[in-house]
Amino acid sequence: MRNKIPLSAKVLLLILIPFSIRAKTVTYPVNVGSLVCEYKTNPISVDVSNPRLSWKLYTFIRSTKQSAYEIRVGSNALLLTKGKKILWESGRINSDQSIQVPYKGPALTSREKCYWQVRVWNNKNQASGWSEVNYWKMGLLNRSDWVAHWIQDTYKSDTTGGPSPMFRKEFNIKKPVRAAYLYITAHGVYEAQLNNERVGNDYFTPGFTSYKKRLQYQVYDVSSAIKKGDNAIGVTLGDGWYRGYTYDRKKNVYGSKLALLFQLEVIYENGNRQIITSDKNCRVTYGPILKSSFFDGELYDARNEKPGWSGVGYNVSQWDNVQTNDSIKDHLIAMYGPPVTKHEKFVPIQVLTTPEGDRVVDFGQNLVGWVQFKLKGKAGDTLRLFHGEVLDQKGNFYNKNLRTAKQEITYVFKDDDAETYEPHFTFQGFRYVKIQGYTGPIDSTNFVAYALYSDMGQTGNFSTSNELVNQLQHNIQWGQKGNFIDIPTDCPQRDERMGWTGDAQAFCSTATFNMNVASFFTKWLKDLSADQLKNGAVPYVIPNVLDSTYVAASGWSDVATIAPWTIYLAYGDKQLLQQQYASMQSWVSYIQSHSRNNLWDTGNHFGDWLFYSGTDYEDGAALTDKNLIAQAFYAYSTQLLINAAKVLGRDEDVRIYTLLLNSIKKAFQTEYVTPSSRMISGTQTSYVLALNFDLLPENLRASAIQRLVQNIDDYDGHITTGFLGTPYICQVLTRFGYTDVAFSLLMKKSYPSWLYPITKGATTIWERWDGIKPDGTLQDPAMNSFNHYAYGAIGDWMYKDIAGIRTDESSAGFHKIWITPHVGGHLTSAQGTLETMYGEVKSSWSIADSTYTLNVIIPPNTTANIVLPSVSGLITESGNNIFTVPEISNIQKSSTGMQLTIGSGDYTFVYTYKPIVPVVKH
Repeated sequence: MRNKIPLSAKVLLLILIPFSIRAKTVTYPVNVGSLVCEYKTNPISVDVSNPRLSWKLYTFIRSTKQSAYEIRVGSNALLLTKGKKILWESGRINSDQSIQVPYKGPALTSREKCYWQVRVWNNKNQASGWSEVNYWKMGLLNRSDWVAHWIQDTYKSDTTGGPSPMFRKEFNIKKPVRAAYLYITAHGVYEAQLNNERVGNDYFTPGFTSYKKRLQYQVYDVSSAIKKGDNAIGVTLGDGWYRGYTYDRKKNVYGSKLALLFQLEVIYENGNRQIITSDKNCRVTYGPILKSSFFDGELYDARNEKPGWSGVGYNVSQWDNVQTNDSIKDHLIAMYGPPVTKHEKFVPIQVLTTPEGDRVVDFGQNLVGWVQFKLKGKAGDTLRLFHGEVLDQKGNFYNKNLRTAKQEITYVFKDDDAETYEPHFTFQGFRYVKIQGYTGPIDSTNFVAYALYSDMGQTGNFSTSNELVNQLQHNIQWGQKGNFIDIPTDCPQRDERMGWTGDAQAFCSTATFNMNVASFFTKWLKDLSADQLKNGAVPYVIPNVLDSTYVAASGWSDVATIAPWTIYLAYGDKQLLQQQYASMQSWVSYIQSHSRNNLWDTGNHFGDWLFYSGTDYEDGAALTDKNLIAQAFYAYSTQLLINAAKVLGRDEDVRIYTLLLNSIKKAFQTEYVTPSSRMISGTQTSYVLALNFDLLPENLRASAIQRLVQNIDDYDGHITTGFLGTPYICQVLTRFGYTDVAFSLLMKKSYPSWLYPITKGATTIWERWDGIKPDGTLQDPAMNSFNHYAYGAIGDWMYKDIAGIRTDESSAGFHKIWITPHVGGHLTSAQGTLETMYGEVKSSWSIADSTYTLNVIIPPNTTANIVLPSVSGLITESGNNIFTVPEISNIQKSSTGMQLTIGSGDYTFVYTYKPIVPVVKH
């Protein structure tokens, strides 16, 4: 099959460990590769007691499945390959499980490094060779493992928005070094250097968590940076999320004092260990970063730079002693989610002079990150960079939508030579940069922009024959990139940038298609559990930088049930359900305790946020009753809790919550639905939620979907839903036989629609349907982000129903796959790919002169059900009648075409396409 096969898993298998211990070249019918531990390749800071191991199978043979596996773990890579000094071996396990397999050996200790291999047997009982050797290294599992001391600067007053402290320490290494690891964290954000070289490629570490309950530390392998003799370490701190400005200019949410904790552990060749720590022997001063803030930007005075400050021999006679603070109560955990790293580079596509006379650089893409420049000025000259997402109606630079955020970089030149600079403890959301203080020429050698976002590997691709739809997919992906900066934020530019739960739950499923967000959401959901109130109420934002009154909104707080279930479906992660089950249960119990006669009609709710409200139609607006929405999500959260309980084998909970769900649905029907299926709010969102969450009796669903379709027609074929209805509307239309209407909604170009912003030049998803109005004016600057992702939730339907890729809920994680593509919208082709835990899934279809071609790739160790739409006549697969192809089974007619089952492999189906018009849509 045409599957992406890494070098280590080609037919000629090579064990990728040092050449001297390379295994003999052997040909196998199946090979094993892509080994990961807790979603990471060779992690060095694992603090899970029984790390879970996953791998992928690679083969050219169709219908290959794993029938058994064997894992072996040891403390030495060379001896492991010889079957010696084994720490744990599973023996042959007859199972097709190849993801999330837990280590079951002896208890692991802090710092322990474990090497592991796996081999498998296929469904013909043929064995693979042993995989390449991978490893994981345990973090510091006990607080007592930390011998370092928290250190702080000598400022006693609140210095939020003030200068960044710089800490340093010299140390001596007397013997040859085998390995060295830096364990480090901070109150604030940090950048570390060893011997004048930056440590790692991560930014904004230690990341954003519920700091009073969970503070991450990072571990870096710095073996190559340590030298025999004298060495030096230097660390700079910034405000970050810990004490920097947050919503409503609130500051010092977690504390008013920055602090640093590190220990550098050096292992000598003889096995002895030396630990260099943050302690009273460190020194501190202040340098060129005079101000740093995520909201406001950075003020950098290059005249204050200290060349060589993190190297050996630097004069610290004018530096201050540090304060140690061992009273800090930290809750240290190893980093779990992906770090924020630097990604795409953009050069200016044009330099504008606006009608107001400003010089503006256009990078062509609304991105999140920063600008790096190389410019020549005079000592003391000041350069200012202002960042904005759009130009106004007249073509002038616009940043009024930032509200109180400044997004400004101020740089003071140190001398007359060319100087290169990029920010440190800030990020901006922008496409356009206004320049003040520099009059020279500007080109790609002067200014480049870098995108920064969490280091999630891209897993999905989606494209069609329609370039506007392709641009929509581009915008969805860039909305995700720009807002997945350690947490799922609502916007990356104005004075919020918080983990709004409503946005996250709406987009979570789409996110799983575009990128590998398993560890990203796992980490964030742990913070949700940490910040959830004792009574079960879930805050509006996670981590909660607001107060305890900003909790328990329907469709927002329901992320507590929606996100765990969504991640489970995408990655088959049963442990995540176990981890979040108490939180899910607590949230449903909160609603139950605030309901009357099983009706949740109390509390404050956002409702269908930012629904289409500008209308001259006689019904006034597409306003959906907030309590109707609350009741709908009450039912949905309860259903998801039942689903989780079934997976976890909690049979009594299944019984209890099934009874509750029946009562919730009955209360919904009594309060909000007439006997003829009319909703008390006759909006698209009300019908979408009622149908998607199965809140209506089956005998009322046909009339309800017809009312939904009529409502869409009443609005001239436009969508009117907000954040809560939009994710489901096309899915509901397809489910009940109105895929043509779903395609019509997708293809609409006039406001409100998904494609309308693209006609206005959007390169990301907007917060509002009309961020730029049809007449070119801008929406209310008090709330008008041009980089949100909530409406990008349509991507879920594009992957699942246009390309047709979805997992079977009975076997989550794409172990069993459905390929159910739909044709429409005048598309002549569409393609979707998804790198799952098992390998690549692909669905690519095209139509030419009534000939329909579908190319499907199914990864080894999985099976798929395929629904071929609108079949007429003979179906061939790679030129053969499908009834003669041994890997195809269970061929049967369906209501929309032909259904069949296939094993893994690369398949191409061809037949005559003839649309089938159903007699009754249901």
